[in-house]
Amino acid sequence: MQKLGIIGFGWLGNHIAEKLSNRYEIFATTTTPTKVQDINTKGYNATLVSFPNELDIEMKEWDVASDLDVIIISVPFSGIRGAQIPMNDKRQNLLNFLGDYKGQLFLMSSTGVYPQTEKEFKEDDTPAENVESESFILEKFPQTNILRLAGLMGGERLLKNYNISNLDMLVNHIHYADICSVIEKMLDNQSESKVYNTVAPIHPNKEEVINAQKDLPYNGKRTTTGRTISPEKLISELDFEFQYPDPRYFHL
Repeated sequence: MQKLGIIGFGWLGNHIAEKLSNRYEIFATTTTPTKVQDINTKGYNATLVSFPNELDIEMKEWDVASDLDVIIISVPFSGIRGAQIPMNDKRQNLLNFLGDYKGQLFLMSSTGVYPQTEKEFKEDDTPAENVESESFILEKFPQTNILRLAGLMGGERLLKNYNISNLDMLVNHIHYADICSVIEKMLDNQSESKVYNTVAPIHPNKEEVINAQKDLPYNGKRTTTGRTISPEKLISELDFEFQYPDPRYFHL
Protein backbone atom coordinates (compact mmCIF):
# COMPACT_ATOMS: atom_id res chain seq x y z
CA MET A 1 0.00 0.00 0.00
CA GLN A 2 1.28 3.45 -0.89
CA LYS A 3 1.76 6.11 1.76
CA LEU A 4 0.12 9.53 1.92
CA GLY A 5 0.98 12.39 4.27
CA ILE A 6 -1.47 15.10 5.31
CA ILE A 7 0.12 18.16 6.86
CA GLY A 8 -2.65 19.77 8.87
CA PHE A 9 -5.24 17.24 9.99
CA GLY A 10 -8.17 19.59 10.36
CA TRP A 11 -11.72 19.39 9.04
CA LEU A 12 -10.66 19.01 5.42
CA GLY A 13 -7.67 16.81 6.18
CA ASN A 14 -9.93 14.38 8.02
CA HIS A 15 -12.29 14.14 5.03
CA ILE A 16 -9.37 13.58 2.65
CA ALA A 17 -8.03 10.81 4.88
CA GLU A 18 -11.44 9.11 5.07
CA LYS A 19 -11.72 9.19 1.27
CA LEU A 20 -8.24 7.78 0.60
CA SER A 21 -7.55 5.47 3.56
CA ASN A 22 -8.66 2.39 1.61
CA ARG A 23 -5.87 3.09 -0.91
CA TYR A 24 -3.14 4.69 1.18
CA GLU A 25 -1.55 4.32 4.58
CA ILE A 26 -2.21 7.72 6.15
CA PHE A 27 0.37 9.81 8.00
CA ALA A 28 -0.96 13.06 9.46
CA THR A 29 0.32 16.04 11.43
CA THR A 30 -1.52 17.95 14.11
CA THR A 31 -0.67 20.86 16.40
CA THR A 32 -2.87 19.51 19.20
CA PRO A 33 -1.52 16.86 21.61
CA THR A 34 -5.00 15.54 22.39
CA LYS A 35 -5.62 15.02 18.68
CA VAL A 36 -2.66 12.65 18.34
CA GLN A 37 -4.57 9.86 20.04
CA ASP A 38 -7.68 10.57 17.96
CA ILE A 39 -5.67 10.27 14.74
CA ASN A 40 -3.98 7.07 15.87
CA THR A 41 -7.34 5.63 16.94
CA LYS A 42 -8.59 6.08 13.37
CA GLY A 43 -5.77 3.83 12.23
CA TYR A 44 -3.58 6.64 10.93
CA ASN A 45 -0.07 7.64 12.03
CA ALA A 46 0.13 10.95 13.89
CA THR A 47 2.98 13.43 14.19
CA LEU A 48 2.78 16.38 16.59
CA VAL A 49 4.24 19.48 14.95
CA SER A 50 3.42 23.17 14.58
CA PHE A 51 4.56 25.82 12.13
CA PRO A 52 4.96 28.99 14.19
CA ASN A 53 5.18 32.44 12.64
CA GLU A 54 8.73 32.69 14.01
CA LEU A 55 11.55 30.63 12.54
CA ASP A 56 11.98 27.38 14.47
CA ILE A 57 15.68 26.54 14.35
CA GLU A 58 14.86 23.11 15.77
CA MET A 59 12.56 22.22 12.86
CA LYS A 60 13.71 18.95 11.34
CA GLU A 61 12.63 17.11 8.23
CA TRP A 62 9.53 14.95 8.75
CA ASP A 63 10.99 11.57 9.62
CA VAL A 64 8.62 9.75 7.26
CA ALA A 65 8.83 12.22 4.35
CA SER A 66 11.23 10.14 2.26
CA ASP A 67 8.85 7.16 2.52
CA LEU A 68 5.73 9.03 1.43
CA ASP A 69 4.40 8.80 -2.11
CA VAL A 70 2.17 11.87 -1.71
CA ILE A 71 2.00 14.84 0.64
CA ILE A 72 -1.05 17.10 0.91
CA ILE A 73 -0.51 20.41 2.69
CA SER A 74 -3.72 21.61 4.33
CA VAL A 75 -2.27 24.32 6.56
CA PRO A 76 -3.04 27.98 5.71
CA PHE A 77 -0.02 29.94 4.55
CA SER A 78 -1.85 33.12 3.62
CA GLY A 79 -3.97 35.59 5.55
CA ILE A 80 -7.76 35.61 5.65
CA ARG A 81 -9.18 35.46 2.12
CA GLY A 82 -5.67 35.15 0.75
CA ALA A 83 -4.47 38.46 2.17
CA GLN A 84 -0.75 38.95 1.69
CA ILE A 85 0.64 39.19 5.21
CA PRO A 86 4.19 38.34 6.32
CA MET A 87 4.51 34.61 6.88
CA ASN A 88 8.04 34.04 5.63
CA ASP A 89 9.24 32.28 8.79
CA LYS A 90 6.16 30.06 8.98
CA ARG A 91 6.65 29.09 5.35
CA GLN A 92 10.33 28.37 5.92
CA ASN A 93 9.39 26.09 8.79
CA LEU A 94 7.22 24.10 6.38
CA LEU A 95 9.97 23.93 3.76
CA ASN A 96 12.39 22.65 6.38
CA PHE A 97 9.82 20.05 7.46
CA LEU A 98 9.47 18.83 3.87
CA GLY A 99 13.24 18.51 3.50
CA ASP A 100 14.22 17.27 0.05
CA TYR A 101 10.88 15.66 -0.77
CA LYS A 102 10.62 14.30 -4.33
CA GLY A 103 7.11 12.84 -4.48
CA GLN A 104 3.72 14.13 -5.58
CA LEU A 105 2.81 17.27 -3.65
CA PHE A 106 -0.40 19.26 -3.16
CA LEU A 107 -0.91 22.69 -1.59
CA MET A 108 -4.43 23.68 -0.54
CA SER A 109 -4.65 27.37 -1.40
CA SER A 110 -7.64 29.71 -1.64
CA THR A 111 -9.69 31.58 -4.22
CA GLY A 112 -8.96 34.53 -1.94
CA VAL A 113 -5.89 35.10 -4.12
CA TYR A 114 -8.18 36.83 -6.63
CA PRO A 115 -9.16 40.50 -6.26
CA GLN A 116 -12.55 41.49 -4.90
CA THR A 117 -13.72 42.56 -8.34
CA GLU A 118 -17.00 41.78 -10.07
CA LYS A 119 -15.81 39.50 -12.87
CA GLU A 120 -15.16 35.84 -13.58
CA PHE A 121 -11.66 34.78 -12.61
CA LYS A 122 -9.58 32.07 -14.22
CA GLU A 123 -6.24 30.70 -13.06
CA ASP A 124 -4.18 32.73 -15.52
CA ASP A 125 -5.64 35.98 -14.15
CA THR A 126 -3.40 35.51 -11.10
CA PRO A 127 -0.43 33.26 -11.92
CA ALA A 128 0.92 31.28 -8.98
CA GLU A 129 4.38 32.80 -9.36
CA ASN A 130 2.80 36.18 -8.54
CA VAL A 131 1.10 34.90 -5.37
CA GLU A 132 3.42 34.94 -2.36
CA SER A 133 1.48 32.25 -0.52
CA GLU A 134 1.87 29.89 -3.49
CA SER A 135 5.18 30.80 -5.13
CA PHE A 136 7.20 30.13 -1.97
CA ILE A 137 6.68 26.39 -2.32
CA LEU A 138 7.00 26.27 -6.11
CA GLU A 139 10.48 27.74 -5.89
CA LYS A 140 11.72 24.67 -4.01
CA PHE A 141 9.14 22.10 -5.14
CA PRO A 142 8.11 22.96 -8.73
CA GLN A 143 6.10 19.72 -8.92
CA THR A 144 3.54 21.12 -6.46
CA ASN A 145 -0.11 21.03 -7.47
CA ILE A 146 -2.05 24.03 -6.18
CA LEU A 147 -5.77 23.76 -5.52
CA ARG A 148 -7.42 27.13 -5.02
CA LEU A 149 -10.34 26.18 -2.84
CA ALA A 150 -13.57 28.14 -2.68
CA GLY A 151 -15.57 28.36 0.55
CA LEU A 152 -15.43 24.94 2.21
CA MET A 153 -18.88 23.47 2.67
CA GLY A 154 -20.68 20.18 3.20
CA GLY A 155 -21.81 18.10 6.16
CA GLU A 156 -22.43 20.40 9.12
CA ARG A 157 -20.97 23.34 7.21
CA LEU A 158 -24.02 24.87 5.54
CA LEU A 159 -24.67 28.53 4.87
CA LYS A 160 -27.99 28.39 6.75
CA ASN A 161 -26.06 27.67 9.97
CA TYR A 162 -24.21 31.00 9.94
CA ASN A 163 -25.08 34.64 10.51
CA ILE A 164 -24.86 35.90 6.93
CA SER A 165 -24.84 39.42 5.46
CA ASN A 166 -24.92 40.65 1.84
CA LEU A 167 -27.57 38.11 0.89
CA ASP A 168 -27.57 39.18 -2.76
CA MET A 169 -23.88 38.33 -3.22
CA LEU A 170 -23.04 35.39 -5.47
CA VAL A 171 -21.29 32.49 -3.74
CA ASN A 172 -18.14 30.61 -4.63
CA HIS A 173 -18.41 27.37 -2.65
CA ILE A 174 -17.08 23.83 -2.89
CA HIS A 175 -18.29 20.64 -1.22
CA TYR A 176 -15.58 18.70 0.57
CA ALA A 177 -16.57 15.54 -1.34
CA ASP A 178 -15.65 17.18 -4.63
CA ILE A 179 -12.30 18.36 -3.25
CA CYS A 180 -11.54 14.77 -2.31
CA SER A 181 -12.58 13.53 -5.75
CA VAL A 182 -10.37 16.12 -7.49
CA ILE A 183 -7.40 14.99 -5.41
CA GLU A 184 -8.17 11.33 -6.13
CA LYS A 185 -8.31 11.96 -9.87
CA MET A 186 -5.04 13.91 -9.79
CA LEU A 187 -3.42 11.08 -7.84
CA ASP A 188 -4.53 8.62 -10.52
CA ASN A 189 -3.20 10.94 -13.24
CA GLN A 190 0.09 11.51 -11.41
CA SER A 191 -0.54 15.23 -11.94
CA GLU A 192 2.29 17.66 -11.30
CA SER A 193 2.65 21.45 -11.39
CA LYS A 194 -1.07 22.07 -11.92
CA VAL A 195 -3.07 25.05 -10.64
CA TYR A 196 -6.84 24.54 -10.44
CA ASN A 197 -9.73 26.62 -9.19
CA THR A 198 -11.65 24.07 -7.10
CA VAL A 199 -15.10 25.59 -6.95
CA ALA A 200 -18.63 24.45 -7.78
CA PRO A 201 -19.60 25.68 -11.27
CA ILE A 202 -22.97 27.17 -10.25
CA HIS A 203 -23.03 30.48 -8.39
CA PRO A 204 -26.41 31.31 -6.80
CA ASN A 205 -26.61 34.16 -4.33
CA LYS A 206 -26.49 33.63 -0.59
CA GLU A 207 -30.23 34.05 -0.09
CA GLU A 208 -30.98 31.37 -2.68
CA VAL A 209 -28.63 28.95 -0.95
CA ILE A 210 -30.01 29.63 2.53
CA ASN A 211 -33.63 29.37 1.39
CA ALA A 212 -32.98 26.09 -0.40
CA GLN A 213 -31.26 24.68 2.68
CA LYS A 214 -34.22 25.73 4.82
CA ASP A 215 -36.68 24.33 2.25
CA LEU A 216 -38.09 27.80 1.64
CA PRO A 217 -39.04 29.29 -1.75
CA TYR A 218 -36.90 31.99 -3.33
CA ASN A 219 -38.86 34.67 -5.16
CA GLY A 220 -36.04 37.02 -6.01
CA LYS A 221 -34.33 37.50 -9.34
CA ARG A 222 -30.90 35.96 -9.77
CA THR A 223 -28.24 38.46 -10.71
CA THR A 224 -25.52 37.52 -13.16
CA THR A 225 -23.21 40.23 -11.90
CA GLY A 226 -20.64 39.46 -9.27
CA ARG A 227 -17.25 37.99 -8.46
CA THR A 228 -17.17 34.39 -9.60
CA ILE A 229 -14.38 31.84 -9.87
CA SER A 230 -14.34 29.54 -12.90
CA PRO A 231 -13.59 25.80 -12.59
CA GLU A 232 -13.51 25.34 -16.38
CA LYS A 233 -9.82 24.44 -16.50
CA LEU A 234 -10.30 21.70 -13.89
CA ILE A 235 -13.40 20.34 -15.67
CA SER A 236 -11.65 20.31 -19.04
CA GLU A 237 -8.23 18.93 -18.10
CA LEU A 238 -9.45 16.31 -15.62
CA ASP A 239 -12.71 15.52 -17.41
CA PHE A 240 -14.18 16.17 -13.99
CA GLU A 241 -17.86 15.91 -13.08
CA PHE A 242 -18.96 17.53 -9.83
CA GLN A 243 -21.02 15.48 -7.42
CA TYR A 244 -22.27 18.76 -5.94
CA PRO A 245 -22.29 21.37 -8.74
CA ASP A 246 -24.89 23.62 -7.07
CA PRO A 247 -24.33 25.03 -3.53
CA ARG A 248 -28.11 25.19 -3.02
CA TYR A 249 -28.13 21.40 -2.70
CA PHE A 250 -24.99 20.76 -0.66
CA HIS A 251 -27.25 19.57 2.17
CA LEU A 252 -28.78 16.71 0.16
